[in-house]
Amino acid sequence: MAAAAAAAASSMAATAVLIPRVPAAVRTTRCSALPLLPPRVSAAPFSSSVKLIPESRRFHLLQTKATEENAGELFSDLIEKWDKVENKSTVILYGGGALVAVWLSSILVGAINSVPLLPKVMELVGLGYTGWFVYRYLLFKSSRKELATDIDQLKKKIAGME
Repeated sequence: MAAAAAAAASSMAATAVLIPRVPAAVRTTRCSALPLLPPRVSAAPFSSSVKLIPESRRFHLLQTKATEENAGELFSDLIEKWDKVENKSTVILYGGGALVAVWLSSILVGAINSVPLLPKVMELVGLGYTGWFVYRYLLFKSSRKELATDIDQLKKKIAGME
C-alpha cells in the first residue's frame, strides 16, 4: 500500500508540474503584446477616382470586343498565308525550335536567379549595356539615322531582298 501511495503521489506531482498555476479567468482571455488598432476606414483615397468613371465606360475601356466577322477574317488570312508557304515542314521545325529555345532560356534564367550574387551582377551588366546603347544610337540625331539604316538593312536580309 505504501508503494501505491508513493506512485499516486509521484503522479500527482507530475501533473501538478504540467498544469500551470494560472486562474481560469486569466487562461480564457487573450494576451497580446500589441495594442489594439482602431477599425479601418473603408474608403481608400484612390477609390473615389475609380468610382467617378461610369461602369459602362470602365468595362468598355478594359474589354476588347471580338466579333465573328473579325475572327473569321483573321482565320481566313492565316489559312491563306499558310497555303502560300512552300516548305511547311521547315516552318514547323523552326517554330518548334523557337519554342524549345524559349523553354531552355527560361530554365537558364531560373538557374542564374538561384545563384546568390549573379542576378545583381546581370542587372548591372544590362544597365551598362542599356546606357551604352542609348549613348551610341539614341542620343544624337546622326546616330539615330545610322540605327535606322542598320535596321532597314537587317529587315532586307531577313526578308531575302538583299
